Amino acid sequence: MRPRVLLCATTTGYQLRMFDEAAARLGIDLRLASDRCGVLDDPWRDHAIPVRYHDVDSSLEALQANLGASSLSGVLAVGDRPTVLAARAARAFGVRWHPPEAAEISRNKIRLRERLADAGLPVPWFRVLPPEEPDASRLAPPYPCVVKPVILSASRGVIRADTAGELNEAVTRLRRILAAPDVRGLRDPDADVVLVEGFVPGSEHAVEGLMAAGRLHALAIFDKPDPLDGPFFEETIYITPSRVAAATQAAMLGAIQVAATAIGLTDGPVHAECRVHRGRVVVLEVAARSIGGLCARALAFTHEGFAIPFEELLLRHATGMDWQSWSRESRASGVMMIPIPAAGVYRGVDGEAASLAVPGVTSVQITAKTDQQLLPLPEGSTYLGFIFAGADEPGEVEAALRAAHSRLHFRIDRALTMA
Repeated sequence: MRPRVLLCATTTGYQLRMFDEAAARLGIDLRLASDRCGVLDDPWRDHAIPVRYHDVDSSLEALQANLGASSLSGVLAVGDRPTVLAARAARAFGVRWHPPEAAEISRNKIRLRERLADAGLPVPWFRVLPPEEPDASRLAPPYPCVVKPVILSASRGVIRADTAGELNEAVTRLRRILAAPDVRGLRDPDADVVLVEGFVPGSEHAVEGLMAAGRLHALAIFDKPDPLDGPFFEETIYITPSRVAAATQAAMLGAIQVAATAIGLTDGPVHAECRVHRGRVVVLEVAARSIGGLCARALAFTHEGFAIPFEELLLRHATGMDWQSWSRESRASGVMMIPIPAAGVYRGVDGEAASLAVPGVTSVQITAKTDQQLLPLPEGSTYLGFIFAGADEPGEVEAALRAAHSRLHFRIDRALTMA
């Protein structure tokens, strides 16, 4: 009987196709659970299991009814919201993964910071703003500070404030974002919760890893070379391997191991974010998931002359196949998430061929659709597309990504905005 893996996801697209192709190579029966089954084109030639991530109990019942008594070899989650259901499913079917309690903590910024502080890790000061509080400046916080939602990701709604006036403006703006129909549609009980915390200076980095029996196995450390100082915090470039000192890299991994242990993460992917300032590491996030979407294309793993994508490594780990023999490719790689410069309607792009011709650039993928209405951060949560590059050195990758981006010219009708 082929090993079976349950993949919990919220979207369709590139990464699910990569999981499907990797599963076929490995002889794995991949089953999809999704809350957007109405738009699936059934890439597995089998019906996806419909679930609702705001109702984990009924979704777990749906999984058990569809999968029956058949055993699972492992579970995986794509995105933040599916992690809790994946953890509940893993426990119900008796397979290794992160405990449900740990998955829940990793999704809640407040509980996460409490656990990190209890573990002795440095955390920014933080306060929860009551929904009924009209004047956020009554918190009398030190400035600069950062306003952020508890439930959203990808820096949506995250705003820096340097004065009391800016703080109130940021909170008002964030509350408008949280009142948007797409956010309300998540049916998250914490949709109205606003977190105010201290701004952490320094360089920002992302760590991709796998937990096995409570031990962190680092797969890649990404540098984010663009300064993320606000007022908004749009991520643009990820580059690996890191160019920071080996001692600093070790300090990052050590802090993330402590954080993962404090949260209770034990088996499965982790995606962590941290800042480093004057040798001090501040862990901002440790999520019970891997890097998602097209960004995962920046990672490839090799063994004895063969190369596999990141999705295959995750499936190997989930099913107990050999994964530790594989290591990230020796050359540097990176991705640019092309930011939206202004609100408006997308009309098209020029310069794709010129961008792809930049030495080191391996792919240019424009994901914006003609006539799509665009919103930049902090209101928006999407990108215009992605540029990928590889080279011998990280600096060469960064230069290639910036050069390729400079050759793209996006046509956005700024006279038209979201209704």
